[in-house]
Amino acid sequence: MTRDERRVKPGAVTQQNTQAGRSIEDNSFAIIDAETGPHDYTPEQWPIVRRMIHASADFDLNGLTEFHPAAVSASVAALQRAGRPLVTDVAMILAGLSPKRRLRFGLRPSQFIADVDVVSQAQAQGTTRAVQAMRKAQRLGLLEGAIVGIGNAPTALLELIDLIEGQGARPALVVGMPVGFVAAAESKARLAEVAAVPWILVRGRKGGSTLVVAAIHALLGLADTGRVG
Repeated sequence: MTRDERRVKPGAVTQQNTQAGRSIEDNSFAIIDAETGPHDYTPEQWPIVRRMIHASADFDLNGLTEFHPAAVSASVAALQRAGRPLVTDVAMILAGLSPKRRLRFGLRPSQFIADVDVVSQAQAQGTTRAVQAMRKAQRLGLLEGAIVGIGNAPTALLELIDLIEGQGARPALVVGMPVGFVAAAESKARLAEVAAVPWILVRGRKGGSTLVVAAIHALLGLADTGRVG
C-alpha cells in the first residue's frame, strides 16, 4: 500500500463511487436483511454472505455458505499486509474485481488457465487445464499466503486440496465456490474437511465466479474498515 493510499479515508475505496450508487447499495442491503430475517452467521461473516446474495439475488446462499472458523480473521489480517498473491482458476474472477480495490491492498493477481505450457501439460498428462494451472501456481510459489479464488473448475479445487494436504501449500484463504454438476459439490465437501487452511465455500452445485468476486470484495471492505473481531 502506497503512502497516498494510506491517506484515503477507510471505506472510501471499497464503497460505491457516487452517493446515488451508495444509496442503491445500502437500500439493497436493507432489503436483503429484512427478507432474510434471523440467520446463524456471525457479524463478521454476514457482510460476506449478504454481498453474495446481493450479487446473485439468491437467498439460498443464506445457509449454503460455510466458513472455516478462522476464515474471516485470517484473510482480513492477510489482506492488511499488502502484497498478497491473488490466484484464481479463471480470468473472469480477475476481470470482475475492482482494480481500485485490488490496488489499494497491493494484491498480485495471476491465473494460468490459458497458458501454453498449462494446455500442453494437460493434454500430455490427461488432466484438465485447471489442474495444471494450480500446479503451476504452486511451482511458482504463488500459493503461499495467497488468496485463492475458485469459481469455475472443481478440478482446480480438488488439485488445490491435494497440494495443501500433500505438498504443504498454505494459502491464507481459499474461496472455494466452483459451480456445476460434475464434482462441484464433491470438491466443496472435501474442502470443508480441510483444517490446515481457512476457507469459505458454498455447498452443493451452486457457485460461480460472480460469488467469488462478491466474497473477495466483501473481505476487502472488512479489511479496509477494520470491522473484524
